[in-house]
Amino acid sequence: MISIGDIFKIGLGPSSSHTVGPMKAAAAFVSTLQQQGCLAQVQRIAVEIYGSLALTGIGHGTFDAVLLGLEGSLPHSIDLNGIPERLARINNSGSLHLPDGHALPFEVARDLVVRMDESLPKHPNGLIFTAYNAAEECVYREVYYSVGGGFIVTDAEFGQHDAHPTPVPYPFSNGNELFALCREHGLSVAELVLANEAALAGCDAAEISRRTLALAQVMFDCVERGLHTDGTLPGGLHVHRRAPKLAQKLQKLHDANQVNTHLWPLVYAMAVNEENAAGGRVVTAPTNGAAGIVPAVLSYYRRFHPRQSDQGVVDFLLTAGVIGILYKTNASISGADVGCQGEVGVACSMAAGAYAAVSGGSLRQVENAAEMAMEHHLGLTCDPVGGLVQIPCIERNGIAAEKAIKLAGLALLEDGDHQKVSLDMVIQTMLQTGRDMKSTYKETSLAGLASTLKKKAVAVSVRVVEC
Repeated sequence: MISIGDIFKIGLGPSSSHTVGPMKAAAAFVSTLQQQGCLAQVQRIAVEIYGSLALTGIGHGTFDAVLLGLEGSLPHSIDLNGIPERLARINNSGSLHLPDGHALPFEVARDLVVRMDESLPKHPNGLIFTAYNAAEECVYREVYYSVGGGFIVTDAEFGQHDAHPTPVPYPFSNGNELFALCREHGLSVAELVLANEAALAGCDAAEISRRTLALAQVMFDCVERGLHTDGTLPGGLHVHRRAPKLAQKLQKLHDANQVNTHLWPLVYAMAVNEENAAGGRVVTAPTNGAAGIVPAVLSYYRRFHPRQSDQGVVDFLLTAGVIGILYKTNASISGADVGCQGEVGVACSMAAGAYAAVSGGSLRQVENAAEMAMEHHLGLTCDPVGGLVQIPCIERNGIAAEKAIKLAGLALLEDGDHQKVSLDMVIQTMLQTGRDMKSTYKETSLAGLASTLKKKAVAVSVRVVEC
């Protein structure tokens, strides 16, 4: 069983599957070479990048992430301020500084191969790393897939389950089992998850609560940075940050007794996703492309909810996290796999269920809120303009944050006893919808809004097939 710490990971923008995942894969490949004791004989490393990773690689920073990962950097700890200087050094010197200290020749034009017309068989986000010795003989080769939310698996690991899982007091594999266990033991969703998380981490419940509050603070800090940082987002679309000015206008309306409280979640979410688009530090929730929704609804809860408390913050994230686990383990949270319904749709479902829970909702009301939120995102395509997580992603997060709160409120007005579609049903529907969706609408920038703007001759920084 995976942990909510796997769903909520501290990383960097703009994409969990296209930036965070490739960086982790590159670092994992070099780490494996070290563990096998063969790094000293490696004279060249070649990287092949396939499918969606190739098509939107420039806009998502995929290629740069791979270079930094080969030098041993990881998303949660990399010095963001030092990235431009390091990339310039790699490109100018034609070499990488490997973790063991020695420099390895690396010519980007030769050793970073972008295969936009090809995809690997198991997932659209595929990479192949090959290490060669001085005689150009293969020392080691590995295939990695970035499967969404920053998760990576090797070719052998794809589709496999943990053979030796850590036992937890309340094991479940789907929503029906989760809610049945809660009823059987008289627990809320958050209480059950807290017990499981303590077992997975090998610590007590108080420590899990402390860690969860620390995670929430990272989210709150990201919202605040986004609300107070002006400027233009990188990438060539010249998109201006809007959250700071929108926040100022909302505050002026508030001061004039024209309260527009319902708009704050939209602005909070935009603030986070503008930080993400700028390559800033964010929390995957469950992905970077959807990173604004859970923090926005949580910030709204903390600022405006009459029953807000630290315990409520913990309960919110534990509930949201386990809903994300249900989607991750039974469907997908990868836009390249199932479209944006697997990112923004899942995040909205997580936030709606969590908000219903901290508002005093019953188990059925929590499930109903989460189900409705996905129901109204089914079929949502992932067509980022220019391969950048900006248009329509930033506004889309804001709208989904508002929707999560409204659907939680709707669920609370009803008892949930007569719902026709369960959370498990809508999760399976989302997966099938994603399977039926054309590949061009799944994070390739080859169709939808991306294609429309391209036809209007908007300059975008992305490599496309016809180039």
